[in-house]
Amino acid sequence: MSNDTLQVRRIAIDTYHENVAYLNRDCGIYRAEGFQALSKIQISTNGTRVLAVLNVVDDASIVPPGELGLSEQAFKQLNVAEGSLVTVNHAEPPKSMDAVRRKINGEQLDQGDFTAITQDIVESRYSKMEMAAFLVATGQNNLDRDELLFLTRAMLQSGDTMNWHESLVADKHCIGGIPGNRTSMLVVPIVAAHGMLIPKTSSRAITSPAGTADTMEILSDVNLSPDQLHDIVRKERGCLAWGGTARLAPVDDMLISVERPLGIDSQGQMVASILSKKLAAGSTHLIIDIPVGPTAKVRQMRQALALRKLFEFVGDRLNIHLEVMITDGRQPVGRGIGPVLEARDVMQVLQNDPDAPADLRQKSLLLAGRIIEFDPDVRGGQGYAIARDILESGRACAKMNAIILAQGAKVIDLTPGSLSCDVHADDDGVVTHIDNFQMAKIARLAGAPMMKKAGVDLLKKLGSPVKKGDILYRIHAEFPADFTFAQALADQNNGYTIGSKQDILKPLIAF
Repeated sequence: MSNDTLQVRRIAIDTYHENVAYLNRDCGIYRAEGFQALSKIQISTNGTRVLAVLNVVDDASIVPPGELGLSEQAFKQLNVAEGSLVTVNHAEPPKSMDAVRRKINGEQLDQGDFTAITQDIVESRYSKMEMAAFLVATGQNNLDRDELLFLTRAMLQSGDTMNWHESLVADKHCIGGIPGNRTSMLVVPIVAAHGMLIPKTSSRAITSPAGTADTMEILSDVNLSPDQLHDIVRKERGCLAWGGTARLAPVDDMLISVERPLGIDSQGQMVASILSKKLAAGSTHLIIDIPVGPTAKVRQMRQALALRKLFEFVGDRLNIHLEVMITDGRQPVGRGIGPVLEARDVMQVLQNDPDAPADLRQKSLLLAGRIIEFDPDVRGGQGYAIARDILESGRACAKMNAIILAQGAKVIDLTPGSLSCDVHADDDGVVTHIDNFQMAKIARLAGAPMMKKAGVDLLKKLGSPVKKGDILYRIHAEFPADFTFAQALADQNNGYTIGSKQDILKPLIAF
């Protein structure tokens, strides 16, 4: 081994969308090059180059002086055998950070700026701190509509795209903020059973207690390769998969890895994230669900209409047929909040269980009906009846079972977490308000979505009559610490308001 090379060692640490390298402080190269902890380094071997954030190690049992440790992601990306020789150099700072600094100072960026930024992020030139700076600079409505178009196009071009070679490829997406809103898992089997192509690639939760991928993972595998996706969709006309493995707009997944711990979910980033992913997945026709309510992401109708215009502006220029549905966001949809509880609700609707949550069923039928009306052979206004017939006949359930089997069925256990407590009403009356944000926060503290069986099971919804002491909802957790945190938050504010019927806020739109 020469004096300027190191042997690669695989360090079994998941650094989640960030390449991390480990050098011993007594390494000769470390001392000679003047490397510092958290600096960026370039690792090279046989024409392959990987950029990583440097961590300095003082324990030779982790990384001895003659080796370079790589986190799981960096090792996979370098794609060489353990013990291979590599060279290590200082990484050139990302030139696009100049554009980020200009944005921080209030300047407008152009297409070239956003393309350079997204390319540098995909090539791991940005640390998570630098990505956070970009997210903050472009957050809080700091992007005008042209910049939003530029960002969406740059994110779309950051990875691969799918081409289904069909003129109509349908999809739907909800902007989020409403716990339990698992309509996609009902819309996909209904639409696929109608015969339309609907390859649904979903993200995992960012700030919510569950995303579609988190919930679908209770029933089947969601980490599918692009080849698997194609085979399943060709056979079943639909899928419900995680989009991260298909390298569709990969910069979006990298930004989400920073957004999640920071709790950032700005409107501009949201529009760019949704549309770049849908376009990369080959969608030609898209329904966007924007729930409006006092504790939803969008709280006023004027905000919803402004957001609809942004979606329509970007969608029109990127050639996707896009329709926006503004829906009732006053309360959680369904009863369960958290992966297992939400999967239970979905299966109850599919199986036409009389105890299935009526609001989840109704909203799913409305969305599926609108998508079915994209079919040129279906008259406007007929979609809902067709969707209802597909569900009630059992065809949707059969299609969902076929998709689950094709993706890799799991042993399904819909039993919620064993640690549970009931939250009771303080007064007589009716439920006049349910705080979406508070309910999501309680479910997350209980462990959702990482702990699949954790969450909240709602027993009362808006308008439900209650007596003092009645159970409003039940908290489920798998670990004592999570259980204690969720209980404490519910004790401070249980998220429910009890009053009289006239106090119930009327929906801004028809559900």
